[in-house]
Amino acid sequence: MAVRSIAEAAPPTPWSRNLAEPTIHPSAFLHSFSNIIGDVRIGANVIIAPGTSVRADEGTPFYIGENTNLQDGVVVHGLEKGRVIGDDRQEYSVWIGKNNCITHMALIHGPCYIGDDCFIGFRSTVFNARVGAGCIVMMHALIQDVEIPPGKYVPSGAIITNQQQADRLPDVQADDKEFAHHVVGINQALRAGYLCAADSKCIRAIRDELNNSYTSIEVDVLERSDEVSSNSLGAETVEQVRYLLQQGYHIGTEHVDQRRFRTGSWTSCKPIEARSLGEAIAALEACLRDHSGEYVRLFGIDPKGKRRVLENIIQRPDGVVQASSSLKAPAYSSNNGSYNGNGSSRLSSETIDQIRQLLAGGYKIGTEHVDERRFRTGSWQSCKPIESSSPGDVVAALEDCMDNHQGEYVRLIGIDPKAKRRVLESIIQRPNGPVSTPSSKSTATTTSYAASGTTATATSSKLSSEAIEQLQQLLAGGFKISAEHVDGRRFRTGSWASCGQIQANSIREAIAALEGYMNEYQGEYVRLIGIDPKVKRRVLELIVQRP
Repeated sequence: MAVRSIAEAAPPTPWSRNLAEPTIHPSAFLHSFSNIIGDVRIGANVIIAPGTSVRADEGTPFYIGENTNLQDGVVVHGLEKGRVIGDDRQEYSVWIGKNNCITHMALIHGPCYIGDDCFIGFRSTVFNARVGAGCIVMMHALIQDVEIPPGKYVPSGAIITNQQQADRLPDVQADDKEFAHHVVGINQALRAGYLCAADSKCIRAIRDELNNSYTSIEVDVLERSDEVSSNSLGAETVEQVRYLLQQGYHIGTEHVDQRRFRTGSWTSCKPIEARSLGEAIAALEACLRDHSGEYVRLFGIDPKGKRRVLENIIQRPDGVVQASSSLKAPAYSSNNGSYNGNGSSRLSSETIDQIRQLLAGGYKIGTEHVDERRFRTGSWQSCKPIESSSPGDVVAALEDCMDNHQGEYVRLIGIDPKAKRRVLESIIQRPNGPVSTPSSKSTATTTSYAASGTTATATSSKLSSEAIEQLQQLLAGGFKISAEHVDGRRFRTGSWASCGQIQANSIREAIAALEGYMNEYQGEYVRLIGIDPKVKRRVLELIVQRP
């Protein structure tokens, strides 16, 4: 590892003329395209990636603890004034503890303290702040002028600039900790690999091994799209498989018969361990053959985020294979099924508009129903799946569900097929009949719940009856509740900021907390968030206030 070309003494300035130089542990790896300037103390097994700038030329000194990785494009700098106390009880402009991941394009600006075992996501900024040990900060977050308690989770896009917001942050979950440890392990393997690459003896042995192996195997030519074809799969499905492989995603398949299709009880096919497009296509075709007469769907998995990035049905019971429509927004005209919302006596005009917007955005639509007894526990059941992309057909399917489940709650569901999450849940029928989507400007709403033999009444001058019902369902289901806000200018870009988690043991406490946020952010959008703590995903996003 040659560090002389990238590690420099601090330049003489009015506030520092000691020409301090970096102190670098021999086991650390600093890429030749990174820059380390001034009194920077780098611990054992640290990896600093290309394009990283660590400049202790104004604020000084800096400390970077063992096993920490600073990824591509990270900037670490500090102001002349302002210091933090490191774990060794000395003063620093920037202290970054051990086992930390400071990921691509993050900005760490002193005075700043980051404890051990933290994860700072892509393009996030930490300035004049303390981040406690074990915190997870996701992408595009801003942390400024606050102290984040240990073990807290900062969601993507959050703006945490006052202590009240910091104190309300949710706790890190076990899956988050495993992910952060996984990233540390990956970067330690990279550090060892780069050090080996710089060692002629180490790299020579690997090259000899590779040369020997090449003489005994054939090298496959990379497949192009026009060289891979399938009698069972459409061209678009082949391209989707290619994209998933190129992005490093895992590929899987599932099947289900017609009887279980309505309940979503899918069963996995044989795992696909493909290293080439041809192998993946062959595995997909095998699944189709083994389960002819059933539904078969293809899905991709992001191994880092442990989430699905694609779901596409590639076979139906009639044997027809259809191309995915999730990549294209349907167009509507007078000749292809446009719908003006005047043909339904059961649904409100706002519900019709919601249907049209969902279809235009490429979202899937579903319906669910539940009786009054199960309403409090949130035990909703699916109605018949809606396969059509025509607004008229969707309205007919909704009304059919309402007819089949009179005297029950029925709600409309919007689903993002790419992110595999719900974007809308709107109740369109209650036990006393169809309802109009309530307005957020309702002056007074009272909702009663008598499912368990007792009646609890909650009243709000700001929240609609639907919002109160959603709060009740979230509390009954054991979900976490929080809120977000955004002004009119940032609403179009979806740059929501967290209000904080709502700690409530009753519906009245939840309503009071939510109304408090609405008062605090008057003139802005405010939305209610429901989070499933087990799978760490959102189950509800409902706007409760508009400017």
